[in-house]
Amino acid sequence: MSTPAFIGLYLVNCLFFKWIISWGGAQVIQGWLSHALLGWFTAHWTAEQLRLYGLIIWLFSTLFFIVGLLKPEYRF
Repeated sequence: MSTPAFIGLYLVNCLFFKWIISWGGAQVIQGWLSHALLGWFTAHWTAEQLRLYGLIIWLFSTLFFIVGLLKPEYRF
């Protein structure tokens, strides 16, 4: 994957999780929509649990992004 594409995907990922964490997205996707967007295990979670999940996944994706920038062979 090229570096600009990798950066673009990371930015889209950041916007999605920023929406969930800070801009009220967790309240919007509570229930079956969280099942469709985040995974089957999130269907019964509250907005606060979805925000915590979003924060954790965002931190791991940031770590993966940094590693991917430094070592391009680790990109998918």
